[in-house]
Amino acid sequence: MATALDTLLSPVILFFVLGALAALARSDLAIPEAIAKGMSLYLMAAIGLKGGVNVAANGVTTSMLAAIAVGVALSFAIPFFAAALLRGFGRLDPVNAGAVAAHYGSVSVVTFATATDVLTGAGLAPAGYMVAVLALMETPAILSGLAIARRSGTAASNGHGSELWREVLLNGSVVLLIGSFLIGLVAGKQGFEPIRPVFDTAFRGVLCLFLLDMGLIAARRLAESRVLTARLAVLAIVLPVVNGAVGVVLGSLIGLDTGTAAALGVLAGSASYIAVPAAMRLALPQADPGLYLAMSLGISFPFNVTLGIPFVTFLAEALA
Repeated sequence: MATALDTLLSPVILFFVLGALAALARSDLAIPEAIAKGMSLYLMAAIGLKGGVNVAANGVTTSMLAAIAVGVALSFAIPFFAAALLRGFGRLDPVNAGAVAAHYGSVSVVTFATATDVLTGAGLAPAGYMVAVLALMETPAILSGLAIARRSGTAASNGHGSELWREVLLNGSVVLLIGSFLIGLVAGKQGFEPIRPVFDTAFRGVLCLFLLDMGLIAARRLAESRVLTARLAVLAIVLPVVNGAVGVVLGSLIGLDTGTAAALGVLAGSASYIAVPAAMRLALPQADPGLYLAMSLGISFPFNVTLGIPFVTFLAEALA
C-alpha cells in the first residue's frame, strides 16, 4: 500500500495532474507539437535501448519467453472480452465495438514508460525484456478488433489492405521500440555507457514534461467529446481495472517478480491512442474516432496514470 501511495505522489504523475488541471481551467499552457513529437521519439528510443541492454546482460530466460507468450495471448483475447461489454452494456454497434476493443487489447507506450519509472523508483524495476513484450502486444489486438467488426458483415473492405498491413507492422512506435531494443542488445552495457547521460539520466525529466503535455491533451479531448455516454465512460474505467488485474495474476502465476508482474498488468490494462487509431482510420473508416479517442485517451489514460498503476502495483505486491 505504501508503494502505491508513493506512486500517486511521484513527480511524473503530478506533472500529468498539473497538465489536466491547467486544461480544465482553460489555461493557455501548451507544448509545441514538434517538441512533443521529439519527446515521444526520445522516450521510445530510451525504453528500447535500456531494455536491450538489460537482456544483453541477463540473457534470454524462460521468464522472458513466458511473459511474451502471455502478453501476446492477452492482446489477442482482450478485444473479444471488451467487445462483449461494449456491445452489451455499452450498446455499441459491431463496427465501433470492434474499433474500441482493439484499443484496449493493444498497449500505451507512455503508460508503460510512466509505470517503469515509478516502479523503478520504488525498488520494483521490471525486467528489461518487458520492452519486447510491449512491442509484440501492439499488433494482435488490431487483428482481433477487425475480426470482431467484420464478423457482422457490416464492415466492408475499403481496398487499403496493403496500407493497413504497412501501418500495423511498420508503424513508427513499433519500428523504433524494436530497433532501439536490438541496438541495446548488440551494444550491451559497455556500449551503452557513453550515451547513458542522454538516455538514462535525462529520462525522468523528459517524461515529466511529456506527461504535462499528455495531461493537457487528455483533459481537452474529454471536454470536447460529444459522443461519450455514461455507460461507455464506466467501461473506460472497468476495462483497465479488469484487464490489469488479469495481467498481474497471470504474471504472478508464471513466476514473474513483483515489478515485472505489475508491468504486465499495466500493459494489459492500458489502451492505445497512437498506433491503433492510425490503423482503424484505414481499416474501419466507418468507426467514430471521437468515440475511441475519448475513451482511450480522455478517460482510460488518465485513470491508468493516476490510479491504475498504483492499483496493479498493490495487487502485484499482495500476490508476491
